[in-house]
Amino acid sequence: MPIQSSLEIVSTLLLEHAEVLVTMDRDRGEIADGAILVNDRQIQCVGTTSEVRQWLLDNKQKADKIIDASGTVILPGLVNCHHHLHQTLTRSIGTAQGLSLFDWLKTLYPIWGKMDSEAVYVSAKLGLVELMLSGATTVADHLYLFPNDVKLDDEIRAAQELGVRFHPSRGSMSLGQSQGGLPPDEVCENEEDILADCKRVIETFHDPAPLSMLRIVLAPCSPFSVTADLMKKTAELARRYPAVNLHTHLAESIDETRFCQQQYGMQPLEYMQSLGWTGDDVWFAHTVYQNAEEIATLARTRTGVCHCPSSNMILASGIAPIREMLDAEVRVGLGVDGSASNDSNHLLGEARQAMLLQRVGWPGFESKADRLSAREALEIATLGGAAVLGRNDIGSLESGKAADMVAFRIDDLQHAGGLSDPVAALLTCAPGSVWLSVINGQIVVENGEFPGLDIEALVTRHNQLSQQLLEKAGAQ
Repeated sequence: MPIQSSLEIVSTLLLEHAEVLVTMDRDRGEIADGAILVNDRQIQCVGTTSEVRQWLLDNKQKADKIIDASGTVILPGLVNCHHHLHQTLTRSIGTAQGLSLFDWLKTLYPIWGKMDSEAVYVSAKLGLVELMLSGATTVADHLYLFPNDVKLDDEIRAAQELGVRFHPSRGSMSLGQSQGGLPPDEVCENEEDILADCKRVIETFHDPAPLSMLRIVLAPCSPFSVTADLMKKTAELARRYPAVNLHTHLAESIDETRFCQQQYGMQPLEYMQSLGWTGDDVWFAHTVYQNAEEIATLARTRTGVCHCPSSNMILASGIAPIREMLDAEVRVGLGVDGSASNDSNHLLGEARQAMLLQRVGWPGFESKADRLSAREALEIATLGGAAVLGRNDIGSLESGKAADMVAFRIDDLQHAGGLSDPVAALLTCAPGSVWLSVINGQIVVENGEFPGLDIEALVTRHNQLSQQLLEKAGAQ
């Protein structure tokens, strides 16, 4: 199937004449008639177009490729901190029925249990294409089922072919229904096998170096699907290696809170603390149900949070107190979550949802339209995500940082009339797709297209595999 992509490799790239270039540097600079010079994998110079052109003259350099970015806003590449790429195969199942988290999971576990290697590879590739077109340049994914011949390697192959910066999580489930957990026993794994494969993927793929394109994460799925022993041993294993971080779902729903109270006699975060699962190498997805004391604990321990507003809404899980977390200086990033608990992979759109939801849903307070600004939401999606993933080489457009950037057109239909503030218009107006995406100094999307990638063939094969999966599971 011809679904390969070909990246245009240039040594020195100049983007110039952007309507606004948003740096997300210490001063949160926004540069009119902005320009940015990329040399190999790193940003070399940022400023106005005249300033960057003068820098080239002064240093007797020239750009191999020049792109006129007139009519665009350039941002640091967006960072997606939580996802389940395989779920593109099962969109609208459960969400269409109006199921909440636990019932939704019980419906989908048996279907996902029929996946094979090709299904995981193709679904990952399709999901990553969607995310990249929405502005993502770095993606963290959480694969926690490994039925049949599935390996984390399948997702990694898809990411490497597309050229996206990738933090794949070797997830796990070991606490089946027979032991009091939520998932059926047949989709769970032996804990010794889980730990052995975690070690394998770290030693095969993990790159802790600055500007790394691939870092492995270890991610037992949730308090209701793994044992305490596996949580502890996973943390011990991860901490033997540099820059191998830890991730799990936490406090996503009332049902999970009740499970932790009944099974462990503790609140979800309290349970995580008892297992050694807090710190600057840990981040949790969702954390909807957190009180002031728990938010203070997250801040004090430098434990990260990934906010997934659309998923939390569609499964009726609740509204995370993100404003309070930001005010407490908790590390907060953004995630679209699985494409079967959101049914979308639009990261810029998710930033818009985060902005809107906090304005109407800050628990205990009246609705207020300035509670989370467009610029704060964009900061969560860039600098915030970089901090959550433990990276200081992405998230802003500054000299020496990784050359990850995206440009959105604002001279188009949906932004007409919004040019008094084109940065805010990216979120207050209908969220668009990228016009240009540069990752690791390479052009991956140009003029809104993936050069050399047959998206139609990818979609066709993906739909075939989705249909086959539902038939195998008896779901259609």
